[in-house]
Formats: sequence, structure tokens, C-alpha cells
Amino acid sequence: MLSRRHAIAIAVLLPTIARAATPLKVVASFSILGDLVREVGRGRVVPIVLVGADQDAHSYQPKPSDLRAVASANLLVTNGLGFEGWMDRMANAAGFKGTRVVASAGILPLKTADGSIDPHAFQNVGHVMRYVANLRDGLVAADPPGTDIYQREAGCYLDRLAQLDSEIRAAWAPIPRNRRRIMTSHDALGYYGAGYGVTFLAPQGLSTESEPSAKELRGLIAQIRAQQVSALFIENISNGAILRQIAREAGAKVGGTLFTDALSVSGGPAATYLDMMRHNTAAMVAAAK
Repeated sequence: MLSRRHAIAIAVLLPTIARAATPLKVVASFSILGDLVREVGRGRVVPIVLVGADQDAHSYQPKPSDLRAVASANLLVTNGLGFEGWMDRMANAAGFKGTRVVASAGILPLKTADGSIDPHAFQNVGHVMRYVANLRDGLVAADPPGTDIYQREAGCYLDRLAQLDSEIRAAWAPIPRNRRRIMTSHDALGYYGAGYGVTFLAPQGLSTESEPSAKELRGLIAQIRAQQVSALFIENISNGAILRQIAREAGAKVGGTLFTDALSVSGGPAATYLDMMRHNTAAMVAAAK
């Protein structure tokens, strides 16, 4: 039979035990953020990802099940910078009342020549370190009993990100600047280029839903020839038809597939953020040599 002291101790612990046994309900807008949530919330959080692997967040159409997931979530994690133009409408429609984390908060955005904000800040590992810090703080705010876990796992992951950043810089170091010219399906790698000294061209703009004019295509083809662009890469969220046309007319080769706005499926070459950045870097460096 339990003593009064033991009974009181168990009564005090029961709410904490129940809370730990019930995963925090976290919704991440797309696959890259879902991976970061899994890393920081390891063992305590199982995220629901709205736009999954190999899917395009630019053309996302919410399903009724997505609205229900957002409505019941404790925490909603988004990229921000206009990446998910549909998110505010969706959160309002779902009546979301929980904590919201904008992963890119505090990052100075890049702008294109026409003044548009580039939302793809996650293509620079240094920026993703800020994403992780913001995510850690959001998880702590939504789930204070998990503070020690979130701080520990975020610290471990930040160390791995710092190592990745060093690896990418070392990989590009032997490549002359005039060989660091890459064309991709759409303009998603501006932050990578700014962070690691690579010049990118793209027939599509910041969104995969934009289409280049005939004049713009002719200009890109001329630029490829004049600048001796190292390689043309199709992205996993693009069908690549325009890029293949450009390659044929410019006499260039398509170097393979890059993963930019979405991870690959499990077992693929870019199933995690770390894998994605290593895969993309290795493919581009090999083409530039």
C-alpha cells in the first residue's frame, strides 16, 4: 500500500507524465521545415507537414485534412518572407489559436532586380541556424516542460549545421570564381549564391508559377554562351521542359537534379536538410570543375 508521501509525489508527477506521453501537435508548412522540427523536437514532437517531399509549395492547394490539422495544432511553423502566400488565409479559415513560429524572423531578406523579396533563405546554412534558434524558442514557448530537450537537441543540430557550412565552403574553395556559374529551373538559390560565391541564372522567377517570355529566353541563351555557364540543373519540383529547351538551343548539358524547395522522399538523395545541401553542393561542384 502506498504511503501518503508517495501518493502525493505521484499526484504531482502525473500531469508531467501525461504531457510527455502526448506529443505536441506541430504543423510545418513544407518538408524542409518538417525536418528541422523533427531534429529540434526529437523524441517529443512528430510534425504534420502540409507540403511534402518532392512537392511544390508555390502551387499548393489545401485539403480539408490540412485545415483540420492546422485547427488542432499547438504550434504552426512557417518559412515567412512570402514563401507560403496561402498560409494566412488557411490559418484564418482553420481558426488557428496556437503559437506561431516564422522560421526566417530576424533574417535580412535578399531582393531581386525588380524589388521582389526572395523567400528561399533556407538555402544558406547560416540562415538555417537562425531558423533553428527561432524554432527552439517557439517550441519552448508552446511546451515549457520540454525546454531541456529542445535546448539540447537544438544545440546538437546547430553544431552539425556549423560543420555543414564549413564543408560547403571547403568544397567550393578550389573552384575559380569564373567557373561558379550555374543555371537552375527557377530562381531559388540566391541565398546559396550570396553565401558561397556562386552565380545562378534561372528561366523562371522566384515562383515556379511564373513563365519567361520569348525575349527573356533568348537573353538567357545568349548569356549562357557568353559566360560559359558550367551546368544546367533541373529541380525536383519542376518538370524541366523549359530548361531542356534552353540547353538544346545553347548547346549545353543538363547536369542533373537539384533539391531546392522540397526534400526528396525517404531513401532518396535529399531526405533531410543536411543531405539536401550536401547533394546539391556535390552535384554543382562536380559540374563546375
